Amino acid sequence: MAVLWSNISAVLPLSEVQFPLQFSDKVESSVVALLKQSRQQLYSDTASTSCALNAQIILDISWEKLNTGTWRDVDKEWRRVYSYGCLFKVLALCREDPSLEMIRQAVRTCDMGLLMGANIMDNVLQVLVRILQTEVRKATKEEGQIEHVHVKKIKLEHPNVPAIKKAMSVPRMPCPSLESFKTNYLLPQKPVILEGIIDHWPAINEHPWSIEYLRSVAGCRTVPVEVGSRYTDEEWSQRLLTVNEFINQYISTTDEVKASGYLAQHQLFDQIPELKDDIRVPDYCCLGEGDEDDITINAWFGPAGTVSPLHQDPQQNFLAQVVGSKYIRLYSPEDTEKLYPHPSPLLHNTSGGGESR
Repeated sequence: MAVLWSNISAVLPLSEVQFPLQFSDKVESSVVALLKQSRQQLYSDTASTSCALNAQIILDISWEKLNTGTWRDVDKEWRRVYSYGCLFKVLALCREDPSLEMIRQAVRTCDMGLLMGANIMDNVLQVLVRILQTEVRKATKEEGQIEHVHVKKIKLEHPNVPAIKKAMSVPRMPCPSLESFKTNYLLPQKPVILEGIIDHWPAINEHPWSIEYLRSVAGCRTVPVEVGSRYTDEEWSQRLLTVNEFINQYISTTDEVKASGYLAQHQLFDQIPELKDDIRVPDYCCLGEGDEDDITINAWFGPAGTVSPLHQDPQQNFLAQVVGSKYIRLYSPEDTEKLYPHPSPLLHNTSGGGESR
């Protein structure tokens, strides 16, 4: 594992002086002192156990800040503190001949920083998780470990779609020009199914997405999973699982009665760039407001029967269905008075009735 630490060290600043730790007054001086102590420990002979303890204290303090109030009210400085805590914990885990389980824990810690924290040091957590993921793949291959329990090909189930009259169906258009799309659909805000615009994606050609492919690329990565039939239900909750755990528990399970788990509206491609390499942003997106860097790319991955309640999104959407099928019910703005918002202020963009799948 000496090679692992060498690879990790190569992406870190050469000295303590070059290691950036700058925060605003919103972060208490006592917390900054803990961060500086962790930095000092990194460039000294301090035992990994002491480094890990200090990092955990930073994580505990910042985690409490992240979970106080609503997420939009969390100051970015505390998200940065959390990311530094994750960084120091990863380094403590990998410093002294780590076991495979410790490396897995380091991968999870990186993911927690990517999910809950903010970008630090040129996205160092993203760089580190790639190094660690490579080590996990190599170690599991050498030890002959199998990280999943079900290799049978999953049968794709199609949702029960009601008969749709031709006059009510969404029109289909094979690869319209940018001008035609903008004039006939974008500006008048008319829905359309664009055919053939993702046929060239690597996710469909070079290495078609499948359960096994997702396992191989992202199996050990931690992602947020919605548990429950729909997010408006009282029993709905969220869990953090590895992709392998999510597949085993909710996708490929052989249980006759299985709970509904849904990886929904998650920026998976920012978290795992290897998957982003498998897709291409459609040229039509350049017709929207803002720059290309402002485009948000989310992922949805779930078993048959997953449901999203009827809702309104603040932005124009392109939905690309790579595997499986999805039934979507759309309502015209003319029907606004017939649709009722959810009584909860947190679900102001969601209807109190109706659903889409």
